[in-house]
Amino acid sequence: PGMRRREGKTDYFQRRRLVIQDKTKYNSPKYRFVVRRTNSDLACQVVYATPTGDQVLMAAYSHELARYGVDLGLTNYAACYATGLLLARRLLNKLKLDTKFEGISRPDGSYFCSGDDYEDRWARPSGRKPFKCFLDVGLVRTTTGARVFAALKGAVDGGLNIPHNENRFPGWNKGAGELGLCQPALQDLWRARCRLLQNTPGLRPRGCPEAVWPLY
Repeated sequence: PGMRRREGKTDYFQRRRLVIQDKTKYNSPKYRFVVRRTNSDLACQVVYATPTGDQVLMAAYSHELARYGVDLGLTNYAACYATGLLLARRLLNKLKLDTKFEGISRPDGSYFCSGDDYEDRWARPSGRKPFKCFLDVGLVRTTTGARVFAALKGAVDGGLNIPHNENRFPGWNKGAGELGLCQPALQDLWRARCRLLQNTPGLRPRGCPEAVWPLY
């Protein structure tokens, strides 16, 4: 730990608050949605800490988007969104929760969080809560419009419950206190989602029109 602190690789002030679990929850893991970006790739992982080290529950990388038709621009905003979406659907499919928490039907850029709709556990027929994790940005500066929040938005739209606020998404108007995404940004998000789900059985969005689907 001391070496990673001296090398500037880990922010232990942040990690301590993301790892520590309440005593009343015993050995229940506390999951983190980890986003790390390089010059040519983006990694999204769901990780939990153990006394012997971190364990990865599920991972998705932007270079995997090539199999869905995204060959270039693997670190731009749309690719980050698609990578977060891929991780969310892959994780929920592994846990057999993909049919219970399908996420948002059409990515229009509006605020959406699975946890807001499932506060009352016994009011739901399934009796299940959405998978909850916390965003781990590492050493990235959390500026408005940062690409780490694109991955967060993709994971949330995919059905994960990640507590967040919309005031760091691109287009946030601080004076008005509302989100005003521009139309090109919405088109990029929609294009990325359509390309990702084009050849994936069972994950095709319900809101995608038939006339638009072949274009991507």
